[in-house]
Amino acid sequence: MTLTSDVILQDYWRSSSAYRVRIALNLLGIAYRAIPVDLSASAQRDPGHLALNPQGLVPVLQIDGLRLTQSLAILEYLDETRAAGFLPDTPADRARALAQAIAMDIQPICNLRVAHHAVSLAPDATMQGWMSHFIALGFQGLEPMLTSDTPFCHGDRPGLADLCLVPQVYNARRWGVDLTPFPRLTAISARLEALPPVAAAHPDRVKQ
Repeated sequence: MTLTSDVILQDYWRSSSAYRVRIALNLLGIAYRAIPVDLSASAQRDPGHLALNPQGLVPVLQIDGLRLTQSLAILEYLDETRAAGFLPDTPADRARALAQAIAMDIQPICNLRVAHHAVSLAPDATMQGWMSHFIALGFQGLEPMLTSDTPFCHGDRPGLADLCLVPQVYNARRWGVDLTPFPRLTAISARLEALPPVAAAHPDRVKQ
């Protein structure tokens, strides 16, 4: 992959949203320049970053002369403009439901700013307790949704749900979630993690 300055990703190594976009770019062979935004140092609130994304979030993808935010919107843009095959042709397919079960049900409540605030309001609460509880709860609903006998979440190639799954499994391991009750989910994630473009997007590989 040849590095080019034409595609720029405002990135944070541990952000689930940025992680899924890194995976997508790697799978498509799109070279990009990563600009780190250190969320742990509140760099997302800097005026320069807010000028790119007034929400103060990552990722921000600059591509095709556009500035794109919100990871699922970015993934759908890449799917539509690069014929990526992240979404199946059948509108009623459950691919979007699987992706949204992760990106809209599990991730938001386990977002660091949400978790930090919640723990600050409950003296006996811990970050690990909060994260592990809600990730495991989300996985309990996700596991039975993975019903098809396919290598990945909804087919024989990585799709939208897979791009969301890998970062969430990473977070589950980070926060000590017991993944034993989720064999289908972990098997799919392991299959994805073995792919070189997915492995190259891992936080430990891109840590700024």
